Amino acid sequence: MSSAGGMRLLADIGGTNVRFALLPPGSDRPQHEQSLLCADYRGLVQASQAYLMGVGNPSVSEAAIDVATAVTGDLVKLTNSPWAFSIEQTRQQLGLSRLLVLNDFTALALSLSALRPEEIRQVGRGHALPDKAIALIGAGTGLGVSGLVRCAERWVPLEGEGGHVAFSPMDAREDAVLAVLRERFGHVSTERIASGPGLVNVYQALCRLDHVTVRALEPQQVADAGAGARDAQAAEALAMFCAVLGGAAANLAITLGALGGVYIGGGIVPKLGEYFERSAFRARFEHKGRFSAYLAAIPTFVILADYPALSGLAVAINRGG
Repeated sequence: MSSAGGMRLLADIGGTNVRFALLPPGSDRPQHEQSLLCADYRGLVQASQAYLMGVGNPSVSEAAIDVATAVTGDLVKLTNSPWAFSIEQTRQQLGLSRLLVLNDFTALALSLSALRPEEIRQVGRGHALPDKAIALIGAGTGLGVSGLVRCAERWVPLEGEGGHVAFSPMDAREDAVLAVLRERFGHVSTERIASGPGLVNVYQALCRLDHVTVRALEPQQVADAGAGARDAQAAEALAMFCAVLGGAAANLAITLGALGGVYIGGGIVPKLGEYFERSAFRARFEHKGRFSAYLAAIPTFVILADYPALSGLAVAINRGG
């Protein structure tokens, strides 16, 4: 556990929001959680300074942040946001002795073992096996993927960008949507469908296929109109989103051998509530030919906690990186 004398700053940076918290020395419980809009600030330093000012300008000695992109060097550029920063320059500008940077779904994976029963909801059947690999997937501004594998006495998170694997359609309608999106993007990743912007992409593609005028809808508007069946193309887009997410979760579960369960995070699914439970997510998850029975035994859980990645960052900084 960290021996630093000052507060630690935690920051969970997505494509739309950045969520901050403070972690007292010797603690594993984030405090003073607050969410800010990335678009309101030029970058991480300015957003961090605004947050710290709002909580009384505490002395901060270390920080752990996660970002919605791959971390491969000093320069970090978010995939679905204009923010970019140098890790070392940011450390110096914030006056930190240590700045730990990791992928956002790596941080979220580290939080899974600390989730309380009321912070998850199981969708479908299945039972988790102890000490087996755990999979994590979640849709928000992008599509995040990670997992946990057991190594000796602790869980080790996996870092990857599985949301950018190629989308694989399962029926003629999805084939048609893929053809429309291929014209627009060239390579069509699963993220182009199973994410907030993906909801809009699919809605627009369906409108084109159905020769219907496209309305200027934001992702939440597509989800709301789809869940309320107020728009035929929005309803189909949301249904397709859930099904495609189920297929992606199944692919991840098979790849990792995730007999310890699959967890669904991100900002979209928890808001869908009972709609998601009634959707085709679980049916698509179990639809895997000769491995259908294998997947039927794996449980899937929706993460309901408000700021779970911050708890994962607390684990990371207490471990020493």
